[in-house]
Amino acid sequence: MIELAAEAGCGAVALTDHDGVAGLAEAHRRADALGIRFIPGCEVSCAFEPGTMHVLCYFVGEQESPLTRELAVLRTERERRNAEMLERFAELGIPITFEELAAEAGSSVIGRPHLAAVLVRRGIVDSIDEAFARFLAKGAPGYVEKDRVGIESVIALTRASGGVAVLAHPRSLELDREALDHELGGLADAGLTGMECHYASYDQATRADLAALARRHGLVPTGGSDFHGRFKPDLWMGIGRGDLNVPDDVVDELAAAAPTSAD
Repeated sequence: MIELAAEAGCGAVALTDHDGVAGLAEAHRRADALGIRFIPGCEVSCAFEPGTMHVLCYFVGEQESPLTRELAVLRTERERRNAEMLERFAELGIPITFEELAAEAGSSVIGRPHLAAVLVRRGIVDSIDEAFARFLAKGAPGYVEKDRVGIESVIALTRASGGVAVLAHPRSLELDREALDHELGGLADAGLTGMECHYASYDQATRADLAALARRHGLVPTGGSDFHGRFKPDLWMGIGRGDLNVPDDVVDELAAAAPTSAD
């Protein structure tokens, strides 16, 4: 991951796996060797309707903290959900073993994209997108809801751990601009630091509009490619679809907003 960021010309890179911080120290060492500024973190799914809400927690490493303790709870919930999804697929006539799923993931963090990859490899679907549409999206036959933490709790835990919280890919909330504006007001009051505006899948007009909305609420307009390797083959590390260029001063703004010490 870090070498791909270097090849893309990134001056800084954040590694934010879902519900986990494993591998951050190793990534940090490689980034130092390549002369890239490294931002440790993670990504957390929060309770929200009608869409999905993900929060990026920056400047939180592998050391024990209030946030990493919550992540351990979330990983236990993820394991329960994975087991229930495998039961659902067995009922659908598509038995998948945990060993097969774990081998596909290749790490301790296992989720729906890995189930989707198994379905593609078996020829049941032609693509990751089709796997989600037919089986794994909300309301689909293989989908299982999981307990999620509230965003206010994630913000508080992140700040207590010395980090800052940023709302990821806000269009996934499925809110119109007025509703998003209202939501951001409450989140800013709760301590949210930024919003991911320069997002690889958004066009330039959307990025500019979201950045203006973020500034309106005193939030840092951050950005990212949301690189997921083969699970999002149209997005490349650092540059997205080739037109992504996140301003360097975003990192400085985030760092300046971080608590000086963990509570």
